[in-house]
Amino acid sequence: MAAPVELEGAALAENTKKRKLSDEETDKTSLNVFQGFRLEKVLRQDHKHKLVTLLGKFADDKEKKDAVVLLERLPFEATQIVEALTSDDSRTKETLKNFIYSTHSVFTPRTIADSKATLIFPATSKHIDKYSDHEAFVVRETPELYRSVTQPCVDASQFSIQWVHNILEKKTEAERIVFEDPNPETGFILLPDMKWNRSDLSSLYLVAIVHQRGLNSLRDLRSDHLPLLRNILEKGKKAILDQFSIPSHQLRIYLHYQPSYTHLHVHFTHLQFEAPGSDCLRAHVLEDVIDNLELDGEFYSKKTLVYTVRDSDALYKAYKASGYFDE
Repeated sequence: MAAPVELEGAALAENTKKRKLSDEETDKTSLNVFQGFRLEKVLRQDHKHKLVTLLGKFADDKEKKDAVVLLERLPFEATQIVEALTSDDSRTKETLKNFIYSTHSVFTPRTIADSKATLIFPATSKHIDKYSDHEAFVVRETPELYRSVTQPCVDASQFSIQWVHNILEKKTEAERIVFEDPNPETGFILLPDMKWNRSDLSSLYLVAIVHQRGLNSLRDLRSDHLPLLRNILEKGKKAILDQFSIPSHQLRIYLHYQPSYTHLHVHFTHLQFEAPGSDCLRAHVLEDVIDNLELDGEFYSKKTLVYTVRDSDALYKAYKASGYFDE
């Protein structure tokens, strides 16, 4: 959910507010928004990206609503980690020794945040499914299948995008905006995805959310939208260069299909960061999208698009019911 990660941030802020934890009342670094969290199930473990997703409840929540917690190891910040590593308070334990090579467990003072947590509370069954491990399947979506299976299913089962409208109307997250072009037809808001800590430039991740309403995904794009796409490409690259000194040849700029939420948005990530969904089965490079629409203004209404669905997705169930996965 940047994708719906903004929704997660909004949920975290709202939960913090409900639990009466404010900057004025207590030090941010000492409060614990997860106080009373009781683990019920590990939904997913991703060892490559050092990510774990947990399902549980809060002990003081009388309604016993579900909560989903995403825990992710933060990248190293060289200066801080060296200071901690060489501190008199740090300890090491040798775990292997062979000639000039050795490995060690390192225990540093707890002055450095080592994990980032995202809270979704209250979490719906859709959130729980979204962040659970599931078997994946490839779909080759023809225009006919899009009209008969995909579009009706997406229209019936999509997440609320009120959080997107809140960002565009500056009701929430206005202080996080990196750049804005307010034009209602070609404009957009550029802000950090919550996967990025805003300090490690090698993991830079921003999202451009268009002001224009009614554009849900790649399938809706036509030649009329070329000014919008070119504007996002050029002004997005310039804003990142101006503010973060990262040139365009070190950026990955793409759209997801299927997107995780149905309001057109474009991802900007550093090439060194292996962002989820940046693989060939989901990411469509923005410059390629522009080229395709210049060749044929109806390209994405005619193109067969390939992507994956998981066995818990509404789309998977819709395709299965249609007989698509029958051998």
